Amino acid sequence: MASFVLRGHRRADAPPPEAASRSFVNPLRLSHEQPSLFGEILDWMLAPLLLLWPMSVTITYLVAQSIADAPYDRTLAEKVELLSDYVKEYRGQVSLQLPIPARDVLRRESGESINYMVLGLRGEFVAGEREVPLPPEDEKPAPGNIKFRFDQMRGTEVRVAYTWVAFPRAAGQPALVQVAETVADRSQLANDIVRGVIIPQFIVLPIAVALVWFALTRGLAPLNALQGRIRARRPDDLSPIDPKAAAEELAPLVSSFNELLERLKRSMQAQTRFLADAAHQMKTPLAGLRTQAELALRETDPQQLRRSLRQIAESSERATHLIDQLLALARTEHQAADFGAFEIVDVARLARELVQDFVPPALARSIDLGFEGPETPSPATRIIGVPVALREMLKNLVDNALRYTPAGGTVTVRVESQPAAVRLEVEDTGPGIPEAERALVFERFYRVLGTQVDGSGLGLAIVREIVEQHDALLRVGTNPNSRGDAPGTRISVEFHHITGAPPTVRLNR
Repeated sequence: MASFVLRGHRRADAPPPEAASRSFVNPLRLSHEQPSLFGEILDWMLAPLLLLWPMSVTITYLVAQSIADAPYDRTLAEKVELLSDYVKEYRGQVSLQLPIPARDVLRRESGESINYMVLGLRGEFVAGEREVPLPPEDEKPAPGNIKFRFDQMRGTEVRVAYTWVAFPRAAGQPALVQVAETVADRSQLANDIVRGVIIPQFIVLPIAVALVWFALTRGLAPLNALQGRIRARRPDDLSPIDPKAAAEELAPLVSSFNELLERLKRSMQAQTRFLADAAHQMKTPLAGLRTQAELALRETDPQQLRRSLRQIAESSERATHLIDQLLALARTEHQAADFGAFEIVDVARLARELVQDFVPPALARSIDLGFEGPETPSPATRIIGVPVALREMLKNLVDNALRYTPAGGTVTVRVESQPAAVRLEVEDTGPGIPEAERALVFERFYRVLGTQVDGSGLGLAIVREIVEQHDALLRVGTNPNSRGDAPGTRISVEFHHITGAPPTVRLNR
């Protein structure tokens, strides 16, 4: 049995219903807090630079201090060694026998004398300056090792180099030799080093900021040019933008924008075609109403007048049906934007209630309308969908089946549960749909010729729209249960089961 199959189009980039509600942004707030791409990039480039600059100054000062300390400490160590060589011991007494040339060594280049101290074996003062601070009391003597420390002397910070001189034959502790000098000279050297490094940075930093600003301006120029080309377009110009005219990084943005233009173009074409078709279809019932009204005004025979009024009523009913279908189709096309309308729907319950509503018109046409499916609510027939849209879809399927089924025929609505889907079927014993026209009956205002059935040609178009929005599977074929010469029609819709993936709504086709 051949059948026409229509699948709903799944869009992988469409957001789920809950994501759509979260993506709402207050436009008033957006207008005040809209970020600048230029500002963001500038902040992320300059902020680290400005934060690292004080760290660089601090590290430079510490390194400069270490560099300045090294030569001065070496000089202090040499002077301590020189003094140690002239410290002598005789019969337990320590003395400093410093020749005149050695005293000259203990002077700075500026002529200022270096302070030194020599203590004997019992801690008695031997030579030098008594005000030179002593080492910490808990420090153990280490003869032969030269140590350094910072200390205070006469309220001034000094650098002290010291060592102990041991005499194996003498009793008592080793003799202490200390040399102290102020840190002014080494601090001045460190400051000179820092100034030599930092002053160029003060010059380079503004130049770096200016270069970053210039580079960002040049780098964002293609984006500004693209913005200018888009703004310069006419409102009706929906032609795609040439991706080669934009930078490589902007190619994905241009491609996405071109896709949006293409969808907008198709949407506008569909709206234009819809309006043209609707206007054309409305002309026929309106022209019939006008003609019947004019004839009714001319009639004097009561019987003829009643016949004209009856035809006016029938034409009005057809026009009303057409308008209802147009409004239903318009609502269906915009239903995709209403993400919050999706909920759990029991297809069996929905179909059973709708069949009950159609029983009176079916009896009036002498048609046997029935429902086959579970009578009690069951999780096996539940799906995720829009109840109003699903009811509109089923309403059009049943209405279409009743219109094309002759008196004495049968229309059956069936709901079946499958492992991964819920199937909804509407079958009738009407003349059927030729195989060559099964793909066309879902187009707007298309009607199968030779049926002599009044209709707007929109019912199945509404069905297709709702099926696509629910990402369902639509099949059209003959009715295998039909008897006689009429092949009948079976239209089935398969929905994803609730345990499967939720439907992905198409915002545009």
